[in-house]
Parts: sequence; structure tokens; C-alpha cells
Amino acid sequence: MSTEETPVIELRNVHKRFEHRPDLAQRILALAGRPIDRRTVHAVNGVDLAIRRGEVLGLVGESGCGKSTLGRVVAGLHPPTEGELLFKGQHADKLRGAERLAYILGVQMIFQDPQASLNPRQRVRQILGEALKVHGLSPRAEIPARVDRALSEVGLDADYRERFPHQISGGQRQRIGIARALMVSPSFMVCDEPVAALDVSIQAQIINLFMDLREQHGFTYLFISHDLGVVRHISDRVAIMYLGKIVEISQASEIFARANHPYTQALLAEVPDVSRRGRTFIPIKGEIPSPLAPPSGCTFHPRCPHAMPVCKEQAPPLDLIAPGHWSACHLNRV
Repeated sequence: MSTEETPVIELRNVHKRFEHRPDLAQRILALAGRPIDRRTVHAVNGVDLAIRRGEVLGLVGESGCGKSTLGRVVAGLHPPTEGELLFKGQHADKLRGAERLAYILGVQMIFQDPQASLNPRQRVRQILGEALKVHGLSPRAEIPARVDRALSEVGLDADYRERFPHQISGGQRQRIGIARALMVSPSFMVCDEPVAALDVSIQAQIINLFMDLREQHGFTYLFISHDLGVVRHISDRVAIMYLGKIVEISQASEIFARANHPYTQALLAEVPDVSRRGRTFIPIKGEIPSPLAPPSGCTFHPRCPHAMPVCKEQAPPLDLIAPGHWSACHLNRV
């Protein structure tokens, strides 16, 4: 496989589990014979995904489905419990030295809450210049100019460099978060609900900024959102995630025109659309199950209107149902 064909990011059967660690009191009680509650959160369960250079992959699902955890695994903030993560064809856990640093700097994350992701004690110039100083990426004399250039790229004046995060608006703070990522010249960005906390008008500005930066720098994005309307506007492909698993993935146009999985269809039915005024709104029944105890078989079967006996017993594989269109549903095998 040539370098051009090698995905920037590839996940192979990736799992991420969080195990409850007993505290001191529980360990003492265990000595007295009381069993320890060893609960495990199954956040990501066997995800296979390849993201090609220059594309935008939208990752969609309800809150609690594991999409943010998957984004953090891709960004290297959480090591996978099981499976393989490859960066430009190389196993991320085996990278050392300069290659490891290239991965750390090459994959940057934009967080949902810009206020929480910026140090309130630092001025903007300190926030943006920190990575350059820590990693020795630029002579100190050149850092102010690079800070000003990054601010200009995200649509902010140079005088913002002297402000603290609390002195600027939410949309401007998100722009600072994007500028911070730009400082290390990444090739891949994980955008975790980057516009969810912003007003609608500001959301449009930030989305347009992401698209402009993609054109200018050729960035590759994993764009995480629960808003299908936003994802439709920016994504080349869309992956639908439910309780830690990818249940459907295809080109964005295909997903919105011919959604196959009942969960995807239910999500699309909930998207506001003026052409469907007067329709009866039917939400997805029930709540997303706890990742502490995922349902057997197809994890969507307790909420699916088309559930069959086999759905409770066997987890459906992600099957190719059309060119470039994959779906995990037993209805495709009936």
C-alpha cells in the first residue's frame, strides 16, 4: 500500500473499558470478607475504522454512546484496552522518540467546552506559545509572530494575545482552542462536539472556519457530534455509533438519502425539518442502556421496533450492503 493510500488513522477491533478500582475502605472491607464491586464500563466495543487523508468523518450518536471516548483514544489521551491504533500505517503504541512526538503533535483535539480546556491563569499568548516552548519547535524570538499568525488564521485580532480566557466570548474561546492546535502544525484533528456549547449563529462561523482550514492546510477531521444537521454540512462520510459500536457507515449523501439501520433512521426522523411540519413526532423509545451492562446480541434491540428473536441472541456483523455502505442489522440478512 502506498503512502497516499495509507489511512491517517486506522482502528482495528478497538475496545476501551474503564474498570472500577476499589478505594482504601473497600480494600479493608474485602479483608473482612466483603466482596469488591468490580464494575466495568464498556465504552468502546470492537470498532474498526479507517480515516483517509483529507477527509472529514462525522461520528454521530446519542450522549453516552462512547463517541467522545473513541475520539480520545484516537488522540492518544486514552490507550485502547484492546485492539490496534495505527497512525499513518504505524502502530501508535510502538512509536518512540521523534516518531512518537510526530503522532502526539500530528493529532490534535478540539474540546467541547473551550472554557474548561483553556488555562484560566494564562494569557492567550501563553496558551498558544506553550507547546512551541515545551517541544522546542520554534526559537523564542519567533513565537510572538507565530501566535499572531495563528490568531489571524482563526479570525481574531492580534490584541487578543494579552487577554485571559474569561475576558473573551465562548465563540472566541473556541477559536483560541483551534489556534492552539494550529500552533503545532497537525495533520489530523479530533473535533469533540466543538460547536455544541455555542449559539447557532456562532456555530455556523466555527463550522465555516473548520472548512476554510481544511482547504488551506489539507486537514483530516474526525468530527464528533450528536447534531446530524451539523454533520451533514461538513462531513464526507458519516459513522453512526450506538453503545460503543459502529452500526452504520457510508458517504454522507448515502446516509441521509438511504439510511439502513433502524437507529440511524430514528435519528434522522428526529432532525428538525420545515418540510415535515404537522407530522407526529415519535422519539426513540426508551433510554440508551448502561455501558456497565450492555444488552446481549444487538445492543439496540430493546429499543428497536423491528427486533426479532435473533437480535437478542446474536450481535449482527457490520455487513457491506451497497458500495461503500456498511450496516450492522439482522434485517439485511432476512
